[in-house]
Amino acid sequence: MSLEIARSIAVSSLMASQVQISVSSSNISNADTTGYTVKTANQVATTSGGVGTGVSITGITSSVDRLLFKSLISATSDLGAADINTDYLDRLQALYGSMTGADDTGTSIANTLASLETAVSSLAGTTSSASLQANVVSALDNLASQLRETSSGIQQLRGTADAAISSDVDQVNANLTAIASLNAQIKQAAAAGQPTGDLEDQRNVALQTVASKMNVSYFISSTGDMQVYTASGQTLVDSSAHLLSFTAASSVTANVSYTAGSSSGLSGISVNGVDVTAQITSGEIGSLLSLRDSVLPAAQSQLDQLANTLADSLNAANNQGTSLPPPTTLTGTTTVTAATALDATGTVRIAVADQSGSLVSYADLDLSTYATVGDLVSAINGISGLSASINASGKVVIASTSSTNGIAINEMTSAVGSSAIGLSDYLGLNDLVTGTGASNIAVRSDLLSNSGLFAVATLDASATLTTGSTVLSAGATDVVDEIYSALTDSRTFGASGGLGSSTGSFADYAATVIANVASKATLAATTYTSKSTAQSSFANALASQSGVNLDEETAKISTLQNQYTAASQLMQAINDMFSSLIAAVQSAS
Repeated sequence: MSLEIARSIAVSSLMASQVQISVSSSNISNADTTGYTVKTANQVATTSGGVGTGVSITGITSSVDRLLFKSLISATSDLGAADINTDYLDRLQALYGSMTGADDTGTSIANTLASLETAVSSLAGTTSSASLQANVVSALDNLASQLRETSSGIQQLRGTADAAISSDVDQVNANLTAIASLNAQIKQAAAAGQPTGDLEDQRNVALQTVASKMNVSYFISSTGDMQVYTASGQTLVDSSAHLLSFTAASSVTANVSYTAGSSSGLSGISVNGVDVTAQITSGEIGSLLSLRDSVLPAAQSQLDQLANTLADSLNAANNQGTSLPPPTTLTGTTTVTAATALDATGTVRIAVADQSGSLVSYADLDLSTYATVGDLVSAINGISGLSASINASGKVVIASTSSTNGIAINEMTSAVGSSAIGLSDYLGLNDLVTGTGASNIAVRSDLLSNSGLFAVATLDASATLTTGSTVLSAGATDVVDEIYSALTDSRTFGASGGLGSSTGSFADYAATVIANVASKATLAATTYTSKSTAQSSFANALASQSGVNLDEETAKISTLQNQYTAASQLMQAINDMFSSLIAAVQSAS
């Protein structure tokens, strides 16, 4: 072997050792860098004319198991969805309150209903008690307030989910843009013969971030590009990034929703003008969409069924009676016009009574003789001492023409519409509560400010009444008993919001709704644990396969340093030999 070849071998060894030491040092310093994979300097032997001339570094590469990485991407999407689902269902469960507490009392709607039942039961024993009437009104107001607050909480959660979708979309777009940019940098580096491992690591981290937000598919093309797609193949990254489009709502209420293809209501997510909302079924965004558009509206639907059925039942009972003294004015809650058809049969009794309940005047109206609400209003106007009209809001108003007298109604045999409800109930002349759902259910405003207007008396239903006789008696329990029965009797609640039909009292139904949410929250927590374990398993497996092992890298540096020292010594020996040879030649000459 010539000294020149020997020196070439020594120099190449020195240079290769330097590169390898540099790579191992970089591995150690980046051991805690997110997404970093161990890099290897690939060394090969060089020859010339069949004779070894040393070694060279052909490239710096990293090795990532593609199947493991694909599994990690999928598991990351599943974990993102499970995390969001658990968080929101826990918050939803908290809105419903607890069934029991440390002192064996609870804060749930079911407990509040039970408190109302107790208040009504106490009033039934002494209906003339002003304090017990006030207790009932207060308990009813507490229930209505809790229903409104729970409904508001559900809509706030939907609004929070909508805002979170917007934030996640921004993050997805930023990372899609980063992937497209890194694609270009990787191709440029590869064309220049530069290492691309660090750039690929950054691209993989960006893809994992996207996957945590939404489920995607991807592949690496022959040119080194990472191409990303939605679940159904809509392109997100090819030669450029195709960004998601989403518009956050300024506010979210129970009556707004997302409808595919509609520009009104809540926003969907689109790419290049194509709605891809239905394609996003996992990741944080997938879960947020499901919560905003399905899970939380279902909870609202169940709450609305409870509120509306409760309002209908309580109002039907309360419209059978009147307060004592009777009110001077009754204003309905049902919107009508004079031309509204009156599909009614049977008889209703409307009377004028003084403050003590003595009869001033009355009339029994045969409803089958009136074709419209306007006809009925005209007939009521014909009763001495009464004035009837339809106000600007479309509500029937019946007023006493004397401030010292009031109005009392006995629905008798009246039956209006296909549901055959009493006339007073149909017009809502003596409703306990108002509203069209849990979001706005409330105790009638005048009753809330004056509990003495609570219906604790009924108008005498005798065949005929005598002017001056007592037709409203204190101490009657008919209406209060009806209200108590409305609260406690078993009834059938139809399927609503994914909850099957059930039979029981209002408190029973409320308990069923709460138990359903609790069950979903428990399942979500179990799912989160499972998805977290799966994601950790894939992440750990990938780290084991392509992550930095500090012990191995430290040992490698030690070995490389020894190799470097040996190559240096070889170089020194070769230099000494060259010096001796030159000296010998000079002496010979």
